[in-house]
Amino acid sequence: MKKAIFFVIVMIFTMSSAMAFAGNKDLKPDAEKSAVPLKTENKLTEEEISLLTNRVEEIRSMDKTEMTVVEKKELKKELREIKKNVKRSDGTIVIGGATLLLIIILILL
Repeated sequence: MKKAIFFVIVMIFTMSSAMAFAGNKDLKPDAEKSAVPLKTENKLTEEEISLLTNRVEEIRSMDKTEMTVVEKKELKKELREIKKNVKRSDGTIVIGGATLLLIIILILL
């Protein structure tokens, strides 16, 4: 009898927890939810790429020993932004390991 009451209580909690989480709305906008990425015109021209490359080389050749910590952080932040801009303009497709394994298995079948 005690086991039956325990299982009934467990079932009530599991059934009610699914209903509690069912009403949550996604906070992401519709553009982030879509499986097909939106086409954007974020291509960098050759001049912009050469300017960014020159800036990266300039930052790397700087003498950073006399800089303050704040200045070093700003340079790192600038380098990250440059890297992000270049990656965003590049039209590459990234495939994860599990996806690649799944594709190979599907091809073999």
